[in-house]
Amino acid sequence: MDDSQVTSAPSLHGCLTAAIDVLQRTMDILDPARVEAAVAAVTTALGSNKALLVCGNGGSASDAQHITGELVGRFLKERRGLKAICLSSNAAVLTAWSNDYSYDSVFARQTEAYGEPGGVLLGISTSGNSRNVIAAFEVAKRLGMTTIAMTGEGGGKLAGMSDILLDVPSRSTPLIQQVHICLYHYLCEQVEARLA
Repeated sequence: MDDSQVTSAPSLHGCLTAAIDVLQRTMDILDPARVEAAVAAVTTALGSNKALLVCGNGGSASDAQHITGELVGRFLKERRGLKAICLSSNAAVLTAWSNDYSYDSVFARQTEAYGEPGGVLLGISTSGNSRNVIAAFEVAKRLGMTTIAMTGEGGGKLAGMSDILLDVPSRSTPLIQQVHICLYHYLCEQVEARLA
């Protein structure tokens, strides 16, 4: 590789400026009514002891664990544990099903096991095109669950499958994930405040 092919990493200032920019664009574009609809759906489900299932891959799998950790444990208030299940965290299920069948259906299988009418499936995919998240949405729809997608700009294939789309106006995976954290922290705070 010659020097002309080497690109320097952005400065800290550039990195933070890009994050501020996508946060500002999200504030300008994302309809607060959609976020409120997501909060209301999750609050209603958890308040009725129906499951909130959360899934994603890679960094979004970590986000799924983060969300369920905040809701099963606590975010800011002392309260009862909430029925939030991360579909990305059970290594035995993930590896057994993926080895014997397909990774594309590993979240769908768990949605079949844990999902129920009145529950919610929250799928996180920066592209909106993760095959295993899409398959889980198909099962959730059949079960009568509300589907919420957290994605990047436009929502990809999940846009047409979700009852509530929370799409970040960016195509940069790290920037999308940074805004997802802000959105789901707000979601957890609001759900907790309403159920505490």
